[in-house]
Amino acid sequence: MTYRRKLRELAFETHGVITTATAESVGVPAVEVRKLAARGALTRLGHGVYRMDEAPYGEFDEFAQAVALVGPGALLADETVLAAHHLAHVNLRRIRVASPRRVRSHLPETVEVIRRTVPAHQQASIEGVPAMDVESAILGSRGRIMTDRLVEAAQQACEKGLLDRKAVTRIEVALLTL
Repeated sequence: MTYRRKLRELAFETHGVITTATAESVGVPAVEVRKLAARGALTRLGHGVYRMDEAPYGEFDEFAQAVALVGPGALLADETVLAAHHLAHVNLRRIRVASPRRVRSHLPETVEVIRRTVPAHQQASIEGVPAMDVESAILGSRGRIMTDRLVEAAQQACEKGLLDRKAVTRIEVALLTL
């Protein structure tokens, strides 16, 4: 199997995003990734992050790209998680990504990095993109989204099966007893 074919198959699983680390995990050396980018098979998004244009565009591509650009350990945070799940009527201006480490790389204006270590029990994924769990995201959005919308988001998440009734009660108590 050719390197290009391996990367194409990987791209279909990763919303079109290829990093040198994920490429190496399927047996494609970083130098070959750069060669394919130079030949036009991949579009360079940032340091070690590429997009395979042969992969179809989807709803979660921008989220996957933002997390990949921020780097290892990064995940979607707060209102970005709510927007990805179509909760709380969030209209994002920037994709908020939490990272446990300092990020020095140049990022697009559409990506906002917050330095935060999210405990493993508060982590989840949305269509394969690392993210905070919904309960933590709702509570993390306090102060930036109206409380009424956050309570409504918790109830919608329960209806969608993203939260159980106990979590909704915990969220309502936390939000309404400030």
